[in-house]
Amino acid sequence: MRKLFKFMKPYVASVFAILCVLMIQAYCELSLPTYTSNIVNVGIQQSGIDESIPKTIAEEDLEKLLLFVPSDKQETVRAAYEEGKYGAYRYTGEGSSEILRLSETVLDSEEKLGELSRILAKPMMLVSGFDSGSDMTKQMEKQLKEQIQKQMAGIQEQAPLPEMEEMSVYDIFAMMPQEQREQMVSAITEKLDDMPDSILEQAGTAYVRTAYEHLSIDTDKISSAYIRSTGAKMLLLAALGMCASIMVGFMAARVGAGIGRGLRRDVFRKVVSFSNAEFDRFSTASLITRSTNDIQQVQLLSVMVLRMVLYSPILAAGGIWKVFHTNVDMSWIIALGVVLIILVVGTLFLVVMPKFKIVQNQVDRLNLVSREILTGLPVIRAFSTEEYEKQRFDKANKDLTKTNLFVNRAMTFMMPVMMLVMNGISVLIIWVGGHGVNDGSMQVGDMMAFIQYTMQIIMSFLMICMISVMLPRAAVSAERVDEVLQSKTLIHDPEHPEKIRDSGAFEGAGRGEVVFDHVSFRYPGAEENVLSDICFAAKPGQTTAFIGSTGSGKSTLVNLIPRFYDVTEGHIFIDGTDIRKMKQHDLREMLGYVPQKGVLFSGTIASNILYGNPDGEKAGMTEAAEIAQAAEFIGEKKEGYESPISQGGSNVSGGQKQRLSIARAIAKHPDIYIFDDSFSALDYKTDVTLRNALKKKTKESTVLIVAQRISTILHADQIIVLDDGRVAGKGTHKELLKTCDAYYQIAASQMSEEELLRDMKEVG
Repeated sequence: MRKLFKFMKPYVASVFAILCVLMIQAYCELSLPTYTSNIVNVGIQQSGIDESIPKTIAEEDLEKLLLFVPSDKQETVRAAYEEGKYGAYRYTGEGSSEILRLSETVLDSEEKLGELSRILAKPMMLVSGFDSGSDMTKQMEKQLKEQIQKQMAGIQEQAPLPEMEEMSVYDIFAMMPQEQREQMVSAITEKLDDMPDSILEQAGTAYVRTAYEHLSIDTDKISSAYIRSTGAKMLLLAALGMCASIMVGFMAARVGAGIGRGLRRDVFRKVVSFSNAEFDRFSTASLITRSTNDIQQVQLLSVMVLRMVLYSPILAAGGIWKVFHTNVDMSWIIALGVVLIILVVGTLFLVVMPKFKIVQNQVDRLNLVSREILTGLPVIRAFSTEEYEKQRFDKANKDLTKTNLFVNRAMTFMMPVMMLVMNGISVLIIWVGGHGVNDGSMQVGDMMAFIQYTMQIIMSFLMICMISVMLPRAAVSAERVDEVLQSKTLIHDPEHPEKIRDSGAFEGAGRGEVVFDHVSFRYPGAEENVLSDICFAAKPGQTTAFIGSTGSGKSTLVNLIPRFYDVTEGHIFIDGTDIRKMKQHDLREMLGYVPQKGVLFSGTIASNILYGNPDGEKAGMTEAAEIAQAAEFIGEKKEGYESPISQGGSNVSGGQKQRLSIARAIAKHPDIYIFDDSFSALDYKTDVTLRNALKKKTKESTVLIVAQRISTILHADQIIVLDDGRVAGKGTHKELLKTCDAYYQIAASQMSEEELLRDMKEVG
């Protein structure tokens, strides 16, 4: 994750914007369960009435309440209501009654409303209970009547009054002395002290609904209006949440695509700057995998992190906050669910994490095998080793498949377990919540909201767990990509580069004289030198050739000039300036390099010849093709110089490919030509013609030729013979025949005895 956040640094502003939109989305989702609870609790169970005390009440009903209100609080209650004319209201009870309404001063004061609610909570519950006609209240009424009859009989010394049987409990309380009534009310209300607040609230709401019904207020209409308004709010929140989700998806996709594009760009630029030493460290197949598959994994995870990983903690924290405001007693259920999920994910991580690195290495291996087989198909067919290569590919393929199957099987185990945990938690909430509803400590709507909040919290952890499936592999991919980006390039430009003209060592600086001053070289990590103490000077207008047995270091030597590798000891100068003090771009601008193996790029013949000089003119391109002896076969093609070249030049022969490579170097008009055994695919006649034409073109340039054939370098101004990485001889062809045994052995193997004797005689 640390590497991923490092890749996200350029997009901090976008990530912050996504975070803000995610908070809006979370707010919308977390608000919906509350509205669902309100629809059930208030809209359905309470007929849309969410008031703790009646705003409008008949005087008759208020008097009943006051019977159960302590005398020192009654004036407060009376003062809160005022008479008014309400044409729409009509008292439906016996007789007539004034209609009272809470005064504006009380309605505008939360403090006064709270005080009034506390005073009337228990009286409203008692009145609701007596009005309900339940068996419990009937038994209470009977006991009260018997008790009062006895008291009245004792006072008046007469038989119980028969008409009291027809009296209501309110009539009985009304006829009792105030002190006695308060004592009895106090005894009754003490029994209510242990009841949960939720029961008192429900009883209060039930009383308010009854009081409104007494005023012919249509509570069904209130209920419908409440449900419609709450439902409309839910729809608006859902729409807002949907818009936020779409916006987050859009922004996350843009950031992810930007990260992928930036990584591909940075990796490509880094790889282009690699020296051959870095290519030896990272195989081509591995670099391709890192540039494609690994970056794709990082890009996909970036999108998931922005859409889900950032969102999950916000949703979980909001859900927990909501849960503690819904029912704290059941919060242990959430803790249990989270612990179970963490245990499952932790176990899977321990099993699966080590396998993800193996997967990426096996992808590298499969790419390597595929690339080798596809590149070497002609050789494979020639040696009839198709079956062996099939087996090699099948092994790499089966190894990758086997590891992937193990990982996927382990991960498929996670989802059923997660669903089991979620369903088990839901059942547990319903079980515990059902007992709470039965005991009156919880409402049905609150239980529904609690289930939704719990599911949101668990889903948050589940989302993180789903990301955890991708995280290990993406983490490995991020490490592999960062390994390329952080790798130190052995060859780099100096902080204060010098230019050829800055040296002042030569008049007419920039001509292209190459000097090797006691140069030694060994490959990184090798114990022995490939080249040792090489000294020579290649002058402009002259051809310097290198010859020697296979493995003597010829190609390595010329590869030191463009700084494909840097020398281990000594110096290489171009016109008096050490090439390590020059910019690589400036150095290579002076060179026309033709590699041992001709390399062409997809495009046209013209684009390949002008590859090193894209602004070159057509005349220069035609001249280069003629010198390289490529004009003839180009003219035979239907489209001429606009003829297509397929990838790698697979639609031209080896000799044609080599001639086009030579033409590419000539068209650049460099100061220094480097031909690394570039004439090997040419027949003798073409070779001679090409070298004669090339000599006229390069008469003012420095020419360096690596060759295996004596005929190619026969007329070179200077031939350097390499033997086991050391200079075995230096001179012209005829001089070396006499002075260098190694050169003589090579010449003897390629020239006739008559030619050798003739050349030896000329030397004298």
